[in-house]
Amino acid sequence: MSPPAAVAIHGVDVTRGSRRILAGLSLTAERGAITAVLGPNGAGKTTTFRCCTGLITPDAGTVRVLGEAPGSAANRLRVGWMPQSPGSWSGITPRRLLGYLARLYATPHPVGPLMDDLGVGDFAEIPFRRLSGGQRQALNLAAALIGRPELVVLDEPTAGMDPHARRHTWDVMDRLRDAGVTIVLATHDMAEAVRADHVYIMDDGRIVTGGVTAELTATASLEDVFLAHTRGRTPR
Repeated sequence: MSPPAAVAIHGVDVTRGSRRILAGLSLTAERGAITAVLGPNGAGKTTTFRCCTGLITPDAGTVRVLGEAPGSAANRLRVGWMPQSPGSWSGITPRRLLGYLARLYATPHPVGPLMDDLGVGDFAEIPFRRLSGGQRQALNLAAALIGRPELVVLDEPTAGMDPHARRHTWDVMDRLRDAGVTIVLATHDMAEAVRADHVYIMDDGRIVTGGVTAELTATASLEDVFLAHTRGRTPR
């Protein structure tokens, strides 16, 4: 019997006040693949990811992560989470932060090699508050990976990175996928999303189209598909 999908979301609704953020959202992320979620600002991507990590409980529908409830004790250490806005670690240095996080896991990645692999070693002793946006993103990715997760959920993982760092980050993600790690990510970068195995496009809290990336882009660019299925809006 095949294991369940890494992420299975069915008919999820989330409402806050008078605003319906997710409206019957359904998507599936297969194990050992990269699944990209695209959508305009305010489409509901971050809320979807928060449902996957147990930070938000849907008003309706179901979410299963690695076959378990989001945030459950059974999968808490099996999922790496990189939020879009992780907050500030203030004066702590990357080396100290990753060293602390490593102690939370039984078999973490060695801190030094992980920092070197993600380029964090170049600024390992600089306080978090002095890091650039791209450096913070690299550190936050390292924090998501330190516990050797089976599933990594990444919200805009390369935002603020320069082209060299962005390309290197995707090389790392390709290697993770080749090692069997499942990656689910949100991005606005079409050139990045097209490297994923599966792409879902969101608008107004629901999936409007999606599928295997090669099939989705067989007759049009991913940007053209995105523009054809979404509408522009003022960011919320």
